[in-house]
Formats: sequence, C-alpha cells, structure tokens
Amino acid sequence: MVIAFYNEADFLGATLASLAAQTLRPFRLVLVDNGSTDASGAIARDWAATQKGVFTQVIDEPEPGQVHALAAGIAAVRTEFIAIGDADTIYPPDYLAKADAAFRAGPPDTVAVFAHDSAGDPQGWQERLARQARDLLLLGLTRGQTYAGGYAHLYRTAALRAAGGYAPGQWPYVLKDHELVHRMAKQGRFGRSPELWVLASDRRSDRGGVRWTLAERLLYHATPYVAKDWFFYRFLGPRLAARGMKDTVLRQRAWSPTSPG
Repeated sequence: MVIAFYNEADFLGATLASLAAQTLRPFRLVLVDNGSTDASGAIARDWAATQKGVFTQVIDEPEPGQVHALAAGIAAVRTEFIAIGDADTIYPPDYLAKADAAFRAGPPDTVAVFAHDSAGDPQGWQERLARQARDLLLLGLTRGQTYAGGYAHLYRTAALRAAGGYAPGQWPYVLKDHELVHRMAKQGRFGRSPELWVLASDRRSDRGGVRWTLAERLLYHATPYVAKDWFFYRFLGPRLAARGMKDTVLRQRAWSPTSPG
C-alpha cells in the first residue's frame, strides 16, 4: 500500500491505526512525506517503528504535489498488488484481505479493483444496494471509468507500471485518478467488489478549486471509451490548465474541522 501525505498530523494517526488492524498479514506499506512542515513525518516514523507484520518504509519526496509523491511511492513497491490510500481515510480491518480476494477471484487480466465510499451503515441494505448499482453502472456498462476516489484504488502492480502510473509529465492536474483509470483500462479489465468499502473524509468545505464542473463531469460519463483520449488530453486537460488546477492546488487547505470515523 502507498500513502502520500502533506501536513496530515490531525488525521494520519487514525488512518494508520486502521491499517494496523488489517487482518491480511504481513503486508508492506510505503509512506511518502511530501514536504510536511508539521508533525506528520514524526507520526509516520514513530508508528512504523512499533509495527509487527506491517513492513513500513517512510520516504521523502520534496517535489510538491501528490502526483510526484505517489509516483515515488509506487517506484518503491515490490509486491504483486498495490493499494493507493489517503492519509485521512479509514480502512476497515478486512479491506486488504477483500481486495486480495477480489483480484484472485477474477480472470488473469484483472488489473484494478475499486472500493466504495460508505456514507452510512456499510452493512445496511441501502448501502449494499447502492454499491451493487454503482458497480453495475460504472463497471458493468461502461469502460475506463470509476466511481472511486484515489484513496480507494487497488491495482496489479505490473499493469500499473505498464500504464505509466501517476505521470506528472503527462497529467499534472487534479482528477489524476480518473485519468489514470482511463490508461489502466488499456491494460485489462476491472474487477467488481461491491463489499469493498472505505470511510473517506469529507473535510474539504470548498471543492470548487479542485474538481471539474458539472458539464465536464457529464461529458466524461457521456464520452465513449474510444474518444476518452480526446476528452482528457484535448478537452479537459487544457481547461484545467487554463483554470490553474494543477495537482498542487490540493495543498491549499479549506478543511472542515471533522475527521473520518
């Protein structure tokens, strides 16, 4: 698993605690400090020193931007599968075990599995039905799209590297996770796992500067896969560049005071 962080001292501890509780053991965790100026780095290193069964590597990536930090973290991975996480997300104890099972249950060309956001009781019938509907709509009926944020992406490592991984030179903008999913679809198929979920943070009170417009999002869903290169590299990329929406805008904080869990 790879988690990049920048000034996450208020949230990182809870995320790491959720990873310490994982039932799949052993596993490897790469934590990438993207130039934090708070106690995040110390929290990561102190936690890593106490773990058994979680082989943790803490590395530094001074180039600002999550896209650079994730690229550095992925380069350090030596496992067959890789989970991308966020420093403010809670992962249930069976998260990695269910993800591993989803990959192994699928055909050999399964290159990605995605987890769902949980907004209420993850075991309730409403959420179960919503997860199944999302899987059917965005994985069963379309190609190269996902409902999941980058904190809930899981990949086959060889395929991720073949696709180019997070690529600052190709896509230095926000929405990098969707662009990466588009490239991953060229490597193979996506698995479906409606019982795989996370508790994602909703602390950003103003998302206007870090996301696409409604019209852009609707066009994303309406554009057929064969035209997705055009959508990202001829249409969306130039629009994001004109609005100054490079990946580094994610470092500008407009947080609400609440944390997940």
